[in-house]
Amino acid sequence: MFDPERFITDRVRAVDASGIRRVFDLAAQMRDPIDLSIGQPRFQVPEPVQDAAAEAIRAGLNSYTVTQGIGPLHEAIRARLVDELPQWTGPLEAGSHGMLITSGVSGGLLLALLTCVGPGDEVLIGDPYFVMYRHLVTLAGARPVLVDTYPDFQLTAERVEPYISPATKMLLVNSPSNPTGVVATARICQDLVELADQRGLLLLSDEIYDAFCYQKAEHPTGSGQFRCPSPAHHTTNLLLLRGFSKTYAMTGWRLGYAAGPAPVIDQMTTLQQYTFVCAPSMVQAAGVVALDQDMSDQIEAYRRKAAYVVQRLSGTYELTSPGGAFYAFPRVPAHLNLTATQFVQRAAEQNLLIIPGNVFSSRDTHLRISFACDEPMLERGMDTLVALAR
Repeated sequence: MFDPERFITDRVRAVDASGIRRVFDLAAQMRDPIDLSIGQPRFQVPEPVQDAAAEAIRAGLNSYTVTQGIGPLHEAIRARLVDELPQWTGPLEAGSHGMLITSGVSGGLLLALLTCVGPGDEVLIGDPYFVMYRHLVTLAGARPVLVDTYPDFQLTAERVEPYISPATKMLLVNSPSNPTGVVATARICQDLVELADQRGLLLLSDEIYDAFCYQKAEHPTGSGQFRCPSPAHHTTNLLLLRGFSKTYAMTGWRLGYAAGPAPVIDQMTTLQQYTFVCAPSMVQAAGVVALDQDMSDQIEAYRRKAAYVVQRLSGTYELTSPGGAFYAFPRVPAHLNLTATQFVQRAAEQNLLIIPGNVFSSRDTHLRISFACDEPMLERGMDTLVALAR
């Protein structure tokens, strides 16, 4: 008798079903839910970007591109990096660093981990963490090691160092953070770079939310601007991942890029050749146009939403103010004597969808709220959260 269970590997069995997906399944059963669960911008892809994709399709740009991505997009990204991260100018131009256009940042993450870690290796990840990190490390055959960052969620060198072992090979950094919205300071970035250099670790910096920064930058090149500090401001010895999904609302278009040491990028490119093949051709053409778009109005709208969430929840919930992205990570009020999972179930009974903290953490004490929704829904959500806490 055919037994399909016999063909499922232990590697796949080690990956849990996404807790976010379970919330989506719950949403399908609800009528007009107050949805503060999904991290997807609600503004539209800018019209010039839509037009560029449509024009590329009509012009016949529907075939495979070269695996590493089209030249015009490389040039546009390189110009952006040189402007924002001058330390990268030399390595990028000299050829010691490379660049790869990826199928979203998630595609870049998978390629980076499959390239750089394997059985017997350890990858340090701040806890809380983006849900994908732990499972991708497991799929690569390595072991995820969670670094406790509670209560302020800053992944400092002091917190990281005790977790480093002879098996540690990589430190994964995410700023601005999903699920907390916390932004690493320039000092923290510099300290992490120095620690990684001293201990021979590769820094993998996931900066998918780099445009969403609501606090003044501390580094010289971003003086007076709302620009997030990056480890790349302090070193060229890291692997940088950025993308188009959040900044330009291109979540379904699947476009990102990786920049870093040429030997690593070269091997990631080889893996992409045998997996994703290339990022979508027409989307790459649209990406060139996207980089010229002014998204400041949309980002300002999210800055106001972040401030609104803090104002509404302060005094009711323990909350670290989000400095970027579009998430908040409040703690379930202690007097309720509920786990986050229990609280989320109670919220669902009030037609409110949020994500329990144990989806992103070893603890089940906090809630992830996305304020990527429109203002009326966010207001309804805050009203419900305040009422539930009382």
